[in-house]
Amino acid sequence: MRAVADAPKKLTTWQSIQRSFTSWRLASVTLLSFPSGMPLGLVLTSIPFWMQQEGIDIKTIGWLQLAGLPYSFKFIWSPLMDRYAPPNARRRGWIAIFQVVLTLVCTAFAIEAGGPRVAMVAVLTFALSFASASQDIAIDAYAVEVLEPDERGAAVGARAAVYRVAMYLAGATLITASAHVGWRLSYAVIAVLFLATLVLTFFAAEPPAPAKPPVSLRAAVWDPFVGFFRHSNALQIAAFLFFYKLADNLAQALIRPFLGQMGFSADDIGLGTAVVGVFATLVGTFIGGVVTTGMGLGRALWLFGFVQIIANAGYALLAQVGVNRPLMYAAMGVEAAASGMGAGAMGVLLLAITQKRFSATQFALFSSIFALGRTLSGPPAGVLADALGWRNFFLLTMPVGIPGLLLLHSFSPWGKWDIAPPPAEGEGGAVGEPRSLGNVIARGLAGAVLGTGVGYLVNATLAALKAVRAQKIPFNLAGGFDRLFHPPRPVDWVDVVSPPVLGLIIGFSVAAYLTARHGLRRAHPTA
Repeated sequence: MRAVADAPKKLTTWQSIQRSFTSWRLASVTLLSFPSGMPLGLVLTSIPFWMQQEGIDIKTIGWLQLAGLPYSFKFIWSPLMDRYAPPNARRRGWIAIFQVVLTLVCTAFAIEAGGPRVAMVAVLTFALSFASASQDIAIDAYAVEVLEPDERGAAVGARAAVYRVAMYLAGATLITASAHVGWRLSYAVIAVLFLATLVLTFFAAEPPAPAKPPVSLRAAVWDPFVGFFRHSNALQIAAFLFFYKLADNLAQALIRPFLGQMGFSADDIGLGTAVVGVFATLVGTFIGGVVTTGMGLGRALWLFGFVQIIANAGYALLAQVGVNRPLMYAAMGVEAAASGMGAGAMGVLLLAITQKRFSATQFALFSSIFALGRTLSGPPAGVLADALGWRNFFLLTMPVGIPGLLLLHSFSPWGKWDIAPPPAEGEGGAVGEPRSLGNVIARGLAGAVLGTGVGYLVNATLAALKAVRAQKIPFNLAGGFDRLFHPPRPVDWVDVVSPPVLGLIIGFSVAAYLTARHGLRRAHPTA
């Protein structure tokens, strides 16, 4: 394994912000993080709390989080944005297009706020997520192309800080504002902010030598995946990106509805997330940068993995105690700081494993896998909280973080400072013997069947646990399967449909991995 020798020194958040305004390139990249962060605040914070305030049940709110799936699958259409682009301003053109779309979607939210319908809110949330994920693809690619090598380290901390501020503005601050001016005006203000960012996009610095697009759509689609999956630890790293923050993602998925059900006011929740949360996150980012630089990326990932797991205990204690403002602020502060530390170290990892020649699509792939855990945590979080109650739910999230640490051990045991970079251009050929098409299809189908079966088993177990809690009866897995396949409410049909969808995703992933890593065996022509 080769050592990482030329990684730029990581600066603190405040130093990064100061350095970011020493050139217009850095300032452009940093300020574009603001429209990038706002949509996630809406999807993760404002919209779930809005639905809870409208009386929508917690399980439906959990399933509504699936509207954020575009964040996790943006790598699917990112090659199209690499291959095709508006003329004259390749990256900024795409950014501007999706900022217009975001403006229109938030305007539609403002109109819908007068009498929200769950189906329409789900459609608009999906449109918001798609436009936001597409904007992120273009902004990340723009940053890769416009920044000089010695500017990249300075941009990391500043982008994270501005992104977080924007996320909390559109999330926690919007919740507080909605209590005073209503949701319609609140969403209208966010639409105006997106429209204003078009001015920044128009005047942002253009790369001095824009990267040439891939020569074909096939090259744009296939080469980035092959480049990563021929990394010696590709499968472990991909799984780690999903599992590392899963415990944190589960706890965060329904925090605002949880606090609302506990009896905290919109002002309490907004103050906790907008003030305590932002401050704790920035402090966590600062600590994460210092610790990662001092002890190495591998050790930092270990330390922050443990911290993220332990931090969830604060919410379990709050669920037990009840309404207690100091305890709520303490729990939110500890969790936000731990989340910032883990996200900071994960950001360094994404930069370390991305191949520069495939930066746009590959970074979209890695960030999509990373976001998949956050997106898919919503439905199981809602089902678990419904079945177990809030205290037991938060206690259960803690051991969920252990698989991520086990995966980390597989490619970066404790005591190892750094992680091997991806193969350089010309390295990393196919591993082992090429697979036949039949072998790839068979293994993909096996993965699909296994994923579907596990999904049904988990859903039936949760249905049985809910019956134990609600009806005070003994645990009966067979009864759980019976309740699963005879859903009493329309929303419960999602529990029946979701396992096959999960199975298809797993099966396709298995087939794609085998093809990219080993290659396909060409059939011999017949005489």
